[in-house]
Amino acid sequence: MPDAANRGDPFKDLLAMRYGEEPVGDGPSNEAILGLLAHRSVRAFSPQALAPGTLETLVASAQSAPTSSNLQTWSVVAVEDQARKQRLARLAGTPRAVEGCPLLLVFLADLSRLERLGVAKDAPMEGLRHLELFMVALIDAALAAQNAAVAAEALGLGTVYIGGMRNRPLEVAAELGLPPNCMAAFGLCVGHPDPAVPTEVKPRLPRSLVLHREGYGTAAEAETIARYDETLAAFSRRQGMAETQWTPRVLARAGTAAALHGRDRMREVLQAMGFGLR
Repeated sequence: MPDAANRGDPFKDLLAMRYGEEPVGDGPSNEAILGLLAHRSVRAFSPQALAPGTLETLVASAQSAPTSSNLQTWSVVAVEDQARKQRLARLAGTPRAVEGCPLLLVFLADLSRLERLGVAKDAPMEGLRHLELFMVALIDAALAAQNAAVAAEALGLGTVYIGGMRNRPLEVAAELGLPPNCMAAFGLCVGHPDPAVPTEVKPRLPRSLVLHREGYGTAAEAETIARYDETLAAFSRRQGMAETQWTPRVLARAGTAAALHGRDRMREVLQAMGFGLR
């Protein structure tokens, strides 16, 4: 948490919360940067409806993100129907956020549009059969979604990503009527945060672990991670959550194929959905 000396300086306060300690140094700041630093995942939403035109503004913001070679290999399905949200929540294993948000945006890695264009123009489109273009589609979807998330937060809304859309991609595709060569990369819940469930900025890894100058280094990595484990445990206690450290979570999440919740079969599932991945 920020110490008393920094209260009143939003930039330093947010940096201190983001890293869980007083950071070294300073830097330029403005309202856009403060908004980015203040990001937090919101899983509890109020019943308040979104303002008219919000969806269209979010999509315009998403379409303003960079896209590789202007291929625009992503799409999004907006889901507001409660019954459909409930079905998707069961597939993703995240009922609270998905069922409670007024708007669920399911971002798609979508090569189907390019495939249809090739068919219409009698062009071979061999590149669509290769892993590179699937990676392009995933990256395009992620960049677009992050623009939408930033826009939503700038409007005073809360968001949370739903990676569980990849747990059962075939079932999600059937629910949304997706064509071949198109998959749900993740969901994004959007809504007004429930004021009765406040959320705090979650500390991230210290900058020294992710910022490398001129080349990659691992000096003092173990000691720095150990300190971060304690920082994250303190955050969990303040949030009234089970005390969680980063290291055990990483080991549990990456330690077994079963911990991937079905995503360990992703290659074969993607091939069944029409992606080449050569």
